[in-house]
Formats: sequence, C-alpha cells, structure tokens
Amino acid sequence: MTTKPSAPPKLRHEWKHQINLREDLVLSARLRRLFPHDPHAGPDGSYRVTSLYFDTPYDTALREKLDGVNRREKFRLRYYGADTSFLRLEKKYKMNGLCGKRSARLTLEQAQRLLCGDWAFLLESGNPLLQEFYTKLRRGLAPKTVVCYDREAFLYAPGNVRVTLDRALRGGGPETFLPPGKQVLRPMEQETVLEVKYDEFLPEVVALAVQVPGRRAGACSKYALCRRFD
Repeated sequence: MTTKPSAPPKLRHEWKHQINLREDLVLSARLRRLFPHDPHAGPDGSYRVTSLYFDTPYDTALREKLDGVNRREKFRLRYYGADTSFLRLEKKYKMNGLCGKRSARLTLEQAQRLLCGDWAFLLESGNPLLQEFYTKLRRGLAPKTVVCYDREAFLYAPGNVRVTLDRALRGGGPETFLPPGKQVLRPMEQETVLEVKYDEFLPEVVALAVQVPGRRAGACSKYALCRRFD
C-alpha cells in the first residue's frame, strides 16, 4: 500500500509597505468597521509575535531579500504572546513573486535543545521539514536575530484575505528569544508595516479599504529592518 504524497502548500500573493502613525490611525479605524479581527487575537484585536530568524554565515537570506532574488527562503522559530506551548519552526519561501510557508510544531524542550546545539532529534523526527532544517544547520545556518512586534489582523473570507498591521517593531540578539519576557529589545522607527495576503484574487472591497494615498507596495522585510542594528 502506497501513501499518497501531501499536496504542496498553496502559494499566495503578498504585498507590504510601511505607513506612519497618522496613516495607521486612519487605516485601522476603517478596517475595524469593515472586517472581523483574527479570532485568536486578544480583546483589543491584537497579539504579540516573537520570531527568531536563522541565516548563513554569509547572510544569504538577508542578501537575497535585499537583492530581490526571485527564488529565496528563510527559516524562523516563532511563538505568540507568552505561550511557548505553541512553538513552530517555519520555512517561508518566495517563487516568481508568490509566497509559501511550511511549518512544524516544536515543544519548548526541543526548541531549547536546538538553541543549545543539540540537533539530533530533528533528524530522528521523521518530519521532512525538520530533517531539511537539520541539513541546513549542518551547513552553517545559525540563529541571527529576534524580531518582535504587536500585530492587529483582519480576515475576509472571499479570496482568503488576511490584512495585518504590525506595530512597535523591536529586534534583539538570539539570546533574547527564550524565555518570554526576557527580551530587552532595540526599538525600530515608529512606523507600522502593513501586509496584505490573498490567494488567487484580491476582492475590490479590500483593495479599496487598504489604499493609503501616496504609498506603493514595495520590498519591506521586518527581518531586514532588525538586522540593520547588528
């Protein structure tokens, strides 16, 4: 009996740009009237995201992002709020302008082992993503920087649309990733990163709602912003 291979993750459209505080206030008020918040968010519609990004000794992920390389990837560990019981390894990749993501759950103990250089469990896991990550670690991939921010997320079912406003961007060294609350993070400029993600099409109601006069979507990476202070 053969096992049917799992379908590859669907590639999605993604665009983003930075907006200032005044634009954020106008846009967020409009979005709150039109779309529901992510149901996993707190009472105010937002939640904290803490990620630890990995890169090679030559900063391959950073350089490929800055150079606009068509096919690229990056790995990160991530948890939400102070809840490390839901901790994930994620591989985010981009091909021909479209984005995809694969993920695998890790326990807090596994994450701590990984950060101490004990990688054997990745190879023994039987999970293809964890095994790939093990191979990349053996080739020099290593923790680079923590990226932390407060996210307000909105959903719209047609087109599987997700609009996010990422505020209070902060960055720090890998040692600040665990435990939660340990972070003494360097603040970035007081701007918000607006992101819009969708599948095959962007409904007109969303396209109109997220318009910010004078702003155009462009290359905006929270990882790259935080690496400027290395």
